[in-house]
Amino acid sequence: MAQQQGGSGAGAYSVGIVVRGYETDSQGHLNQAVYLQYAEHARWSMLLEAGIRQADLIEKGVGPVALENTLRYRSELRAGDEVSVSCRFVWGERKTFRVEQVFTKPDGTVAAELTGVAGLLDLKERRMVEDPKEYFRALATDVRVLGL
Repeated sequence: MAQQQGGSGAGAYSVGIVVRGYETDSQGHLNQAVYLQYAEHARWSMLLEAGIRQADLIEKGVGPVALENTLRYRSELRAGDEVSVSCRFVWGERKTFRVEQVFTKPDGTVAAELTGVAGLLDLKERRMVEDPKEYFRALATDVRVLGL
């Protein structure tokens, strides 16, 4: 279940996920690579909530790219655990923007935090577009979800 979060609301978005048993490692906690998949799922869910489909981006000749990700593990997640993965884009003035994501258990415990740098790639020229937020603004039906 996805939801817009309170506060100022601008770009504060989260999606709920239940950890599946096959996603855990030999210690019984969520495999490190799966955190990145959950983060990716939350980002695409946020774009969908804003009215942007993958096909819309491709039609415009662009695609999102992750340039850097830092993942900090704070508290383990185990099979059956529920986690809310938030997503917020922090817009800059140039080719990139920051991505901030928090993995939170129902009791408020932070399980992990992801910070990243992303951009939009021109799929024909294979170069970053100059102002990615303008592409997102043009495609979105609800720019508030994206913090625009």
